[in-house]
Amino acid sequence: MSTALVIARHTFTECLRRRILLIVPLVTAAFLALYALGAHYAFQSAEGTVGLRAGLVDAVALAGSTLVGLSMFVTLFLGASLGIFLTFSSVRGDAEQGLLQQLVVRPVARSGLLAGRFLGASALCGSYALLLYLACVVITGVIGGWWPTPFLPPGLALVAAVIVMIALSLLGSVFLPALPNGIVMFMVFGAGLLGGLLAQLGDVIGSPSLRTTGRVTSWVLPFEALYQDGLNSLTSSATGLTRVVVRLGPLGGAQEGGAWLLPWAALYVAITGAVALAAFSRKDL
Repeated sequence: MSTALVIARHTFTECLRRRILLIVPLVTAAFLALYALGAHYAFQSAEGTVGLRAGLVDAVALAGSTLVGLSMFVTLFLGASLGIFLTFSSVRGDAEQGLLQQLVVRPVARSGLLAGRFLGASALCGSYALLLYLACVVITGVIGGWWPTPFLPPGLALVAAVIVMIALSLLGSVFLPALPNGIVMFMVFGAGLLGGLLAQLGDVIGSPSLRTTGRVTSWVLPFEALYQDGLNSLTSSATGLTRVVVRLGPLGGAQEGGAWLLPWAALYVAITGAVALAAFSRKDL
């Protein structure tokens, strides 16, 4: 455990050395400024939108949930991207550069290295995703007066989704060099999002086969199922036609995960870690 904590601390110092913790906040601030500007104009124009004046749809709820839903997608993408960049070269990439051999001096240290990389990246990226989600929610609430109910579960779902992506990136780093692993991880991320869109399309056109394909894909890559569950939590307070419009709008893929989603995600991360450790233990550095 001490080895894992040392490696986790090394992850933070590495981010400081590479100025990641300087660049990411600057880019995030620019995104939040743009988001605040968009929220201002969205709420300003919501009441005048065609079809909302009749009162059938809550204009404030529609604008607020759509904005936060879109920010959740950006948060997931940014958090997952940061996690991939922190872990895509953890094993083969560092080994090819001669860095890993200096850290792993005995077989037992290999488990500590993987655990430390996972803990460090998860703490950093999970905190970033949660803070970014909360910042977007606060901006939406202050500008438009709309707050998601429940408040925290959508953000926690994003944190769990980012952690799943980090586990997959670590697994890929055992088998692939840094650059190919990074490319594969972004392709996996895209495949998960496609699964969510397929399930949504299947619901719209009434295709059970397409719906099943999308949902199976989402559970095989559970970061997407977690994202869908977070979106579903975001819109759970809406009622009537407002809820229907929001679920079919640009949020995309809102779907309740059920009681087994979080246990499955935890088991998925554990299995991914076990496979990565088993392969890493047999790898000749």
